[in-house]
Amino acid sequence: MKHISDDSIRQAMQSAFPPADARVTMFYEMQEYHLGWRNAQLEPTQADSGKLLRPRFCLLACAAVGGDPQQAEPLAAAIQLLHDFSLIHDDIEDHSPTRRGRETVWKLWEVPQAINVGDGMFTLAQLSLFRLAEVGVESSVVVEIARRFNQTIIRLCEGQYLDMSFEQRLDISEGDYLAMISRKTAALIAAAAGLGAILGNANREQAAALYNWGEALGLAFQIEDDMLGIWGAEAVTGKPDAHDIWGRKKSLPVIHALAHADVEDGGKLAAIYQKEQLEVSDIQTVLTILERTGSQGYTAGVAKFYHEQALAALADLQGEAEPIAELHALTKQLLGRVK
Repeated sequence: MKHISDDSIRQAMQSAFPPADARVTMFYEMQEYHLGWRNAQLEPTQADSGKLLRPRFCLLACAAVGGDPQQAEPLAAAIQLLHDFSLIHDDIEDHSPTRRGRETVWKLWEVPQAINVGDGMFTLAQLSLFRLAEVGVESSVVVEIARRFNQTIIRLCEGQYLDMSFEQRLDISEGDYLAMISRKTAALIAAAAGLGAILGNANREQAAALYNWGEALGLAFQIEDDMLGIWGAEAVTGKPDAHDIWGRKKSLPVIHALAHADVEDGGKLAAIYQKEQLEVSDIQTVLTILERTGSQGYTAGVAKFYHEQALAALADLQGEAEPIAELHALTKQLLGRVK
């Protein structure tokens, strides 16, 4: 199997960028800033560009079913560019001032330009997808991948809609939450694996196993991310401590606490999550209530359940041993990020 490296993924992403007229150079440089390729002065740098997990999953899935991961690189690049487009817009919608330990695009260049930068990256993702034809993928396969890719985009947008619609509600159930994260996070991870499998000419059983693996892993990953949003240190998350409490996000620990707190704690928690602006004392109150309701342990158990579902799906996969082993290792590494 050809070695899959972050450098090869970044090179495939860079190939999606067109030559730029001097008048619009900054438009692309702002995109490259978000990707960690430039600093705030738009000078070349090597900052944190994210884990690149989704494109790696795509390439490994392709290899796992006997395909050529090098041929899948334009698809892997499209998946990462799509993910980064969603993060640029997500930062705007969540008013997040930092991402990966640096100021967000909207914070540096204001919301209108950040929207435009995100739109540009969305389009580069689509153009990268069509580069598959240049590396010998049959046109019918390119069209099918493009169709499924855009179905995934719709699911991402549905997930973001649900996430934002939760902001003014306190009656969110665990089922509502899982429906949201299955779209907002798990859909793209499942697509990365499933589309990589299709490109590798997988049979139906292989494609289903990899898609199911990606969906279960995506659920576990997002649930742990929500735990990090409350209990993760800034040095780990790149965001302020208890960031999701400050933002009054209705993630699973809070949903569990609202459903299981006694009347007094439930009233306090509901009142805090309806406030326009929180104080430090509010954060401590929420953390205390979450501890009393056992919400951290419960949430960790749900993440573990989906993690085991991912391992079970991978156990059903018949294919190339080396990439399957790497997928298995990554699956195990991605649980337990909250210490």
